[in-house]
Amino acid sequence: MKVVNAAEPETRLGDLIRSVREVVRRRILMLVGITVAVAAIGIVLTLRITPVYQGVTRLQIDPSRTPLARTQSEAQAQLASEAIETEVSVIRSIDLSRNVVKRLGLINDPEFGGGPTPEGEPVLSPAAKLDVVAREVNSHLDVSRDRLTYILVIKFNSESSEKAARIANAFAAAYLDTKVGNKIGTAERQSQWYQKRMAELAAEIRAADERVAEFQAQAGIVRGTSNQVGTIVDQQVAPLSLQLASAESVAAEARSREQAARRQVLSGRLDSISDVRQSATVQDLRNKRAVLTQTLEDVRGRYGERHPDFIKVRDQVAAIDAELKEEMGRVVRSLDADAGAAEARAASLRAAMTRLEEKQAGNARASVIAASLQRDADAKHSAYEKMSQMALESRQAAQNSIAQAQIIDNAEPAQAPSWPNRPLLFLLSLIAGLGVGIAVIVTQELMVTGLRSIDEVEGELGVPLIAAVPNIRTDHPADIVVDKPTSQYAEALRNARASLIGVRGKERPKIIALTSALPSEGKTTTALALARVMAMNGDRTIIVDADVRRAQLRMLTPTRADGVGLIEVLHGEATLDEAIEPSALENLDQIIVHKPYFSSENLFGNDLMPKILEELSERYDTIILDLPPLVGLADARFLAALADAVALVIRWNKTPKHAVTSAASWLQSDGANLVGSIFTMVDTSSQSVGSYYYYSKQYSQYYQEA
Repeated sequence: MKVVNAAEPETRLGDLIRSVREVVRRRILMLVGITVAVAAIGIVLTLRITPVYQGVTRLQIDPSRTPLARTQSEAQAQLASEAIETEVSVIRSIDLSRNVVKRLGLINDPEFGGGPTPEGEPVLSPAAKLDVVAREVNSHLDVSRDRLTYILVIKFNSESSEKAARIANAFAAAYLDTKVGNKIGTAERQSQWYQKRMAELAAEIRAADERVAEFQAQAGIVRGTSNQVGTIVDQQVAPLSLQLASAESVAAEARSREQAARRQVLSGRLDSISDVRQSATVQDLRNKRAVLTQTLEDVRGRYGERHPDFIKVRDQVAAIDAELKEEMGRVVRSLDADAGAAEARAASLRAAMTRLEEKQAGNARASVIAASLQRDADAKHSAYEKMSQMALESRQAAQNSIAQAQIIDNAEPAQAPSWPNRPLLFLLSLIAGLGVGIAVIVTQELMVTGLRSIDEVEGELGVPLIAAVPNIRTDHPADIVVDKPTSQYAEALRNARASLIGVRGKERPKIIALTSALPSEGKTTTALALARVMAMNGDRTIIVDADVRRAQLRMLTPTRADGVGLIEVLHGEATLDEAIEPSALENLDQIIVHKPYFSSENLFGNDLMPKILEELSERYDTIILDLPPLVGLADARFLAALADAVALVIRWNKTPKHAVTSAASWLQSDGANLVGSIFTMVDTSSQSVGSYYYYSKQYSQYYQEA
């Protein structure tokens, strides 16, 4: 199972930060220079920009005050966003710009392309020139809605603050005047059209009313008190219908009473007839009979039935009974007569209704035609009334000069320009300079083909990095190991020595060769410094300058003036002892090439150089060979194969990767013992130094740099 280290992301982030810091520190001069240059250009350009002032006028739109809005809902509908954007477009229109140009006399203003026509250009007509100036003025105008309010903001930019304010106010005033003029003109045109249309409708109404009256007179159609239209027959039918219904009801009731009375008569119960009971005559006779009956009973009880008074009273009772019967019969006959009269009246009314219904059927077609004529006349009356109301509203609008917008904030001359915002542009120039500088150094870093880290070296070459020699800003860096033996530079060389000879007493290599892929890698300086470190540590050491074509060692160390060196020994012109000369440092001798030697001969391909090295190995503990570069020269490959250990010198962040890998490949193919590589001229604060040996800030107290 793979174990994930939780600290890895944090480590990678730390490495990234250190890498960025290293790049910035290494390219700081480039970054600062580009930043300052770009910022200076931006500042100069900003200072050269002509200041622009802005005049701002604010308008409030209030459609509820427009006289053409007939209802409150219609006024609110005009406040929709589409309507407000339409007003914005109106203010931005070229026509309104022409109005402002004429009003303020901007036709000759050079700022807007006015004034005399330049030589060589065609002379414009007044209308064309007005259009050109108006379009230029319009390009300086900006109109927008203030968020979601009903406020329109008119902004005008000009090189003069007074002019900017004056033109912004002029646009607002021209807009208001245009709105008022358009509204009043529209209302007047509407009023004239309404008047004409009303005159036509009035003539049509008169003709329609005349047709209705003429037809109604011919058809006998009249208009009632409630303005209802009908014929004379229609007016007679309604009351006659009521009379007929009432007569039939009365006849039915009378006949019913008569029939009920006859049934009572047949059954002998005349007293049960309601009319009989209600008759005053019958009631009077009944009262008399009751009195006589009482008298009759008294006489019977007092004198008996044979007494003349009894007989007299009895005859009186009988006479009253006869009168009662006669009266009751008369009441019944009266009921029959009443029923017959009611039925006769109902029959008469029914006959009259039948005659009217026959006449009404004949008038139906005339009623339909009359109704159609009346509807046509009523429609014309309604249209006339509506047109009259609209004409009244239009006349009111024509007389009302209240606009649907008002100025709430007039533009005043600005105290400071709206453009450019110099502090902001200065800051942006600085930021742009910094951005360009970062882009340049990033591009430079991406274009760098050299090796900079331990992982790159070891990954490409397959051998360890045995030392990272810091860059020393001096003409003779190798002198540092003598003058300042505890410096960071000297410590790097001691680390190289420890890696080359070992620290556990193993058999150490005697012949150590230093080579590089390309010239100017710091190889000769590093070889001399390493030789001096060897000598200072008690090793009998000799350094041999085998880079005969450049012969740089003679420039770094004091030499004899007799001119005897390695070339003379290889040519047999001098002995080895004559070529060996002491250096200024104890335990260190040197064989120098006193002047560059160019020849096609194979100096190191014979048996002489191995014999020289064998003899030197008997005399010295360490032999340092300063070999030529590998790329393009064959001498270094012969000599590297003779050495016990070879170190490849790589100039940090400079030597191309492909050159280093080619050199290492050649050494390995030639059988040379490539034991490691050495970084030279390393930035003292770079990651390759700190991660290999020490963090310079933490270990600064261990070195003597001053």
